[in-house]
Parts: sequence; structure tokens; C-alpha cells
Amino acid sequence: MNEQTEQPVISKNQKSNPVPSQSALSGISFDGSLAQNVQPSIVSQGIKRKRGSGDSHTSAKSHSDWGKTILSILRMAKQIMTEVKIRIQNIYSSNQTTTELMTNILDAITTMDKMDKDKRRNETTGVFGKTGEGKSSLLNAILGLEYLLPSGSYGACTAIVTQVEANLTDSNYIAEIELISKQQWEDEIASTDKRTQTVRERITAVYGKHTEKKTLEELKKDDKHAEIENILSTTKKTISNTDVIEFANDVARHIQNSDSSPGGWYWPLVKSVKIKIPNCEELLEHIVLVDIPGTGDCNKIRDDMWKNKLKECSSVWIASGIKRAITESDPWGILNHCIQDLGPGGECKNINFICTRTDEIDPEEYIRSVRLSKDQLSSNKTLKTGCILHRNKCAKEHMKGAFADLENMKLKDRFITDVFTVSSKAYLDKNPHLETTETEIPKLQDVLKNTNRRINLEITRDYINQAMGVLSFIKSLQLETDENMAEIKTVVHKDLEENLEKALNELNHNFDSPTRILDQCLLKGAEESVELCVATAKSSIDFVAPDDKRGFHKSLQAMYKNKGYHWPKNWNAPLDLNMILAKHMHDNIDTEFNSIFPVDVNIKTGISVQEQIDKFSIIQSCTVYPPSSMLYHMENFIKTEETRVKSMLKREVVSRKKKIYSSIQTTIQNQMTPGYEQAAKFKGKQAMKKREKIIEDTIKSLKGNMFKDAQMEALNEFELLKRYIWKTLESELKESVERSHSQTSTTPLMDVSREIEKLDLLSKQLSD
Repeated sequence: MNEQTEQPVISKNQKSNPVPSQSALSGISFDGSLAQNVQPSIVSQGIKRKRGSGDSHTSAKSHSDWGKTILSILRMAKQIMTEVKIRIQNIYSSNQTTTELMTNILDAITTMDKMDKDKRRNETTGVFGKTGEGKSSLLNAILGLEYLLPSGSYGACTAIVTQVEANLTDSNYIAEIELISKQQWEDEIASTDKRTQTVRERITAVYGKHTEKKTLEELKKDDKHAEIENILSTTKKTISNTDVIEFANDVARHIQNSDSSPGGWYWPLVKSVKIKIPNCEELLEHIVLVDIPGTGDCNKIRDDMWKNKLKECSSVWIASGIKRAITESDPWGILNHCIQDLGPGGECKNINFICTRTDEIDPEEYIRSVRLSKDQLSSNKTLKTGCILHRNKCAKEHMKGAFADLENMKLKDRFITDVFTVSSKAYLDKNPHLETTETEIPKLQDVLKNTNRRINLEITRDYINQAMGVLSFIKSLQLETDENMAEIKTVVHKDLEENLEKALNELNHNFDSPTRILDQCLLKGAEESVELCVATAKSSIDFVAPDDKRGFHKSLQAMYKNKGYHWPKNWNAPLDLNMILAKHMHDNIDTEFNSIFPVDVNIKTGISVQEQIDKFSIIQSCTVYPPSSMLYHMENFIKTEETRVKSMLKREVVSRKKKIYSSIQTTIQNQMTPGYEQAAKFKGKQAMKKREKIIEDTIKSLKGNMFKDAQMEALNEFELLKRYIWKTLESELKESVERSHSQTSTTPLMDVSREIEKLDLLSKQLSD
């Protein structure tokens, strides 16, 4: 029963609880402060004018005003609850008594205030593509900080996972650098006869020229070794500076390489870097930008971090130079390889293709290539600008057409996609060839700003919902004035307990269908895997092998050393035998898995886990009780508690569904690991054939049980999720029902009718 149908009935019988009106806004101003003389109608009309601004020239200002209005509403709601808290403390202080009721109410308000501080609600945007495609320059332009992240023009950039987010505490630029251990570094450089090209490059970067062949003992005698030991004496290092140029110079040595001046570059010692930027709330308050290493750049230490970051991404930007984006298949190769970590194994909703370096063009050469005249391309623009904009248009049409033609329906059906043609250099340099809007950097900034506003909207709704719950709880206690109401409250309490039990049983029943469907799909996938896994593994490895197979055996050996996964340098895709072996199981569950766990929780599939949670309620639409304000507020308290618990479960479902999906591949990897280790030991003549034989024999010996175990592990993880949902709803709502019934006030409580009206009106303004 919603408030709009319920309140008129109640107000007819209980005049003490009128429908919230515009008068509730008196005393509130939209800068977040309390005022004494504010015209409610003016405030309301002000918001409506902002919403109604349809002029494209003022859309940026309107969006900014909209974001400020949301934050103002949140500040006002918090101020209302702060004043409620102070008034309650004063009431109990004057009565010189402390009760469990007082403690619970005050704790609830304190918890609300901590809600968005202790658990910052962030979304991750992953920016990835090959090294040298302009990712760092792109991020610098979006942030308006030209030299923050080093670009490839200063020397080859590295394989560091670099995370950029807002510093919301002070005005410093901060870098939190996570380092490998001293033991990990020494283990990596200990051997001289087994050093790969990557290891030699890493030693040269740290120690300088002509050090790549030195033994560990020789390297320890190097002048730089004492400094390296000092750096690795802790697992983390923090750099902080108010000057962005000085800060960037300090950070560069930890994330950049220089082929022309090797030595003293510490990126080989670094796992990841988290950079915090001040004064960028509108862009990054709830956004984490992750510069994911280019393809083939990941080493053994960073593989898991690379894949885990992909799974965290709710949005992905694939950066590619505009020439490569049009003519090569790299973006599609990246996308196809990452589809499982982004899709069913992740939480990605949007994929944006970013064509970079659009201002790098030779007009005369371009005119010849497209066979158009100068007049046709220049129009009212300069010739170079006309060529840039024409190529941008062609690139967008090409990328969108290519995506529409994809055979991989998992890509087309799952993600929202868009194409941007950007010039970071022209944006930062104010290049006269392009207007600021023509660089399309402002469009990408708007993408981030809109995401921030949406999250702030969700946070504000959650806060107001919980605030309404607390005030409804207080109001229900205040209105419990006679024995008759107390008796009705006892009956209602019993009914709510019974409703909870019924709703939990119904939830169990509703979970039967997705469980059965998942089991059937996993079983079919396991049966196909047993039959086809050996042939699939052979053909897949042959398929990814380069035409020139020199060194391919080293890549395979590296894969076996790294438990079935290796991404060779300059390859478009990794060698991932575990993924290959899991292929048939993933293929068979993907469609139904996406129906059970849709990325958009608003999509109704009939078997969605979130859909079953949303349907759950212990409040019945029909009631035999006489309408009363007390019962209305008691019921509203339970509703807000349900909303709170469901919101908490929504985030847990996303986290656990990743574990369910990845459990298939994890189970396969764990069981294959002894075979990988055995294969990696072979050396010398015929070593490659021996390794292949070991792996083939391992697959054949394990396949009878391995895929069945993977099936059972995935089902077990799904069962654990269902049990968690059931127990969380039971425990949280049982406690809420008990609280609504058992706690009564022996001390007069303040009247919160006016505060409820104010919050109700804020909620309506938020909905507008």
C-alpha cells in the first residue's frame, strides 16, 4: 500500500497526522541551511525551472544546477536529522535518564551519518588499450591536468595499474604506491640463465645499462641497491604535494620508464598506484578511473590484479589511435578476450570506444585518400579542421557499424556502447584548429559528471528513506497513547512475524526455478567439456600461436609456470588454458546466467535474483485494522527497513555473482596446477613435446571429475548466496519487527510531525 492511497484514509480519522504540505518547507533554504523566512513556492518553482531548461546552450549549467540541488537536498535532510538528534539528547538530558530506546534512536541517526563516509559508493571506469595509444594523455585532458600522468612521448610507459580518484579531504595531490616485497624482487632476478626479456628490461630500468646479465650478488653490490632495499622495506609508499608538477615528477619514477636514460626507474618494484586528485568532486566524487596496462604488459605478479580490476568496472573505455581504430582489429580483440570478466563475471554496463589523436592528420594526404576536394572538406572551417571532423565522422560510423556486425551476440546484446573521437592535445593546448567541444573531451567529462550525479541521487534517496524510517519509528511510539492501541500493536506484531515466515518460504520457492535452470546449464556444459575439452585445448592453442613460432615454446613454458595463464609481450590476447577448458561450461550458462543476474537490476526476467528480493515484503496490501496514524508510521518504519536491507543485498548480489561465475575457472585451475608444475620442469631437447604430453594426459585423467567438480562448486556458491539473502532478510527484519513492538517510551518524546513533512517534501522534490 503506497502513501498516496493510504494517507488520505488515515488523515480522515486522525487529524493529528495531516498529509505533508508545502508549508513544511518553511524554514528550509536550498543552500542546505535552515532559514526563517523562505517562500516555499519560490523554492519549488526554482527547482522546476532548472528541470525545464531545454535549451542546449544552457544544458551544462542545468546539469550542474541539478547536481547542486541533489547535494542541497542531502544537506538539508542531514541537518533535519542532526537537529532531531540534538533535541532527543536534550529531552533525555533534562530527564537525567538514558534508556535503550534513546540509545537505539541516536545510534540509528549516527549510522546514517556514517553511511556514505564509511562505505563510499564508487563506480570504476576502466581505460585500456595498447601501450602508446594515448590513455594517459586522455586522462590528463579529462582532469584538466596536462602533466599529471606521464605519456608515451617521454619513453615507454609501463605495466602499472594506475588508479585515479578524488581527494575529498584536503588540497594535496596524493599517490599511494603499493610495492612488491624484497623477496619477490630477489626471486625474480635471482637466476641469470632463465631470465626472460621482460626480466632483463626490468633489471635495466632499475639498475641501469649493462646490468641485465649480472648475478643477484653482483647487483647487491651496485650503488643503487641500498636505495632499492630502503624502498622495499615497506609495502607502501605515499607521495603528497600541493604542487601538481612537483607531484607528477615524484610519481613518474614509479610508473614510467626511459629507454634513453635507464636506471633509477622504480616501476618494476610497483604493483599499483592510487592517485588522489583534489578539487574534482564534480568529476570524480564517486568515480574511480583505472588506467589498465596495455595488452601484453602484465607480468606474473600483476595478472590477478589486472583481471580483478576488469571485474570491478561498471564502464569501460577502449582507447585506440584513430588510425588504428579504423584499420585494425585490436579493439575487438581486447573486447572479445575480456568479455567474460566484463560481462557475466563482472558488472560492466557500458563500453565506449575512444578514438584518440584525432588532430594528428596531414590534410593533403587525407584529401587524396578520401578523394574529396578541399572545398568539400573545408566548408566554413579551416582545411585541417574540415579533414579532422570528416575523419571523425567516418570513424564513428565505422566503429558503430563494426559493432553492429559483430558475430558475438554476447557483446551486442549486453552492453550499451558509444564512440567518441577525441583530441587531448587540442583540448589542453586550446588548439585553434578545433573548438573545445570538437575535441569531445567535454562529452567524456559529462559522462563522469552524470554518473556522479546519479550516485549522489541514490545516496540521497537512501538517506531520506532511512531518516523517514527513524522518524516514523519515533512517531509510532509517540502516538501509542492508550491500551487499545497497545493491543492492536501486539496483534500487528504477531501478523508481521507470520508474514515474515510466509515471505521467506515464498522466497525459497521462487529461488527453485533459477537453481534448476543453472544446474541444467552447468550439467550440459560439463558433459560437453568431458567430450570436447582435449580437442578444444589443442585447437585453441594452435589458433593463438603466431605464424613465426620461434619463441612460442617459451611462451607455453611461461604459461605452465603461471598456472595456465600468460600474456606474451606484443600479443593481442593471452594464453589462458584455464579459460579454454572452461569454455563449454561458460558457453552453456552465459545466456541464463545473465537472466539470473542482469546488470540492469530493473530488467524483469522472471528468474532474476534481484527481482525475487524486490518482490519480498512483509507488509500486506490489505489490512483488517482500523486506520490510525500510529499503525501508518509503524508500517512505514517497516517499509523503510525493508528498503534498507534490499539496498544492502543488491551490492552483495553483484559481488557474489562474480564469485559464482569465476568458480568454474578457479576449480579447473586448481586441479590442473600439478600438471602445469610438472610440465614446466622439462628442459632441453623434446621439452616442448614432453610438456604437451603431460598437459594432454593431465586433462584426460582429470576430465571425468574436474568439470563435475566445477559444476558443483558453482552451484554451491549459488546456494551460499541464496542462504545469505534468506538469513539477512530474516535476521534484519525480525529485529526491526521486534524493535517496532517491544520498545516503548517511558519519557515523553518530541513531536516529529513537522520533520516528517519536511523529509516527505524533500523526497518529492528529489523525484522531480
